[in-house]
Amino acid sequence: MKKILIVGATSAIARECARLWAKDGSEFFLVARNANQLEQISNDLIARGATNTTSLIMDVIDVNQHQSMLTSCVAILKQIDIVLIAHGTLPNQTECQTDAQVAIKEFEINGLSTIALMTTISNQLEAQRHGSLVVISSVAGDRGRPSNYLYGSAKAAVTTFAEGLQARLFKLNVNVLIVKPGFVNTPMTAGLNLPEFLVAQPEEVAKQIIKAIEHKSASIYTPSFWLLIMTVIKLIPTTIFKRINL
Repeated sequence: MKKILIVGATSAIARECARLWAKDGSEFFLVARNANQLEQISNDLIARGATNTTSLIMDVIDVNQHQSMLTSCVAILKQIDIVLIAHGTLPNQTECQTDAQVAIKEFEINGLSTIALMTTISNQLEAQRHGSLVVISSVAGDRGRPSNYLYGSAKAAVTTFAEGLQARLFKLNVNVLIVKPGFVNTPMTAGLNLPEFLVAQPEEVAKQIIKAIEHKSASIYTPSFWLLIMTVIKLIPTTIFKRINL
């Protein structure tokens, strides 16, 4: 039985991961902003075999709540085997580039709040010398593109920070896994005109995440074909890349 903390528990990817863990009788501490959705997810996990669930309402951009959230989690779970940080938004790039306040808020949601959570949670995992910290980044962080460079820059910051944590914590039996999804069929991508063959289902992504945790992987692209896509994109010379509408 695993003891699992999920921040952003109402996200589609987090929900599917939790459903798979519930089958093994795991115990959950679920954190999100929406009380009704949290209650639905909690009931669903119990029905699927979870031993117990505890829910906490928290806005991730309120950094002052992070430590008290973690303290409550440890008091209930006693130890944490897996942490999944999965919250985020997909900002409107046009709004971000025309309104600095919007840009700052979206960077705070997708970048700074995640870094703050990793800072607080990593200290707990370091103290217990055990566990996996899983953070959802994005392929968008691999290279700045006109269509979403605010979101991409936030995810790039998350990735770089998590890479530093990997180097700090691996000797302490704590694994940090960076997950870089491409397009996933979630409410975040609803309404976008995307090629169907590039859009993965949350269930598929969740299976790959859980497999990567078991293998103590450092990072994964999901679906895996995004590794090839982003390798090609990163190799395009800047003189050409800036003329491409991506």
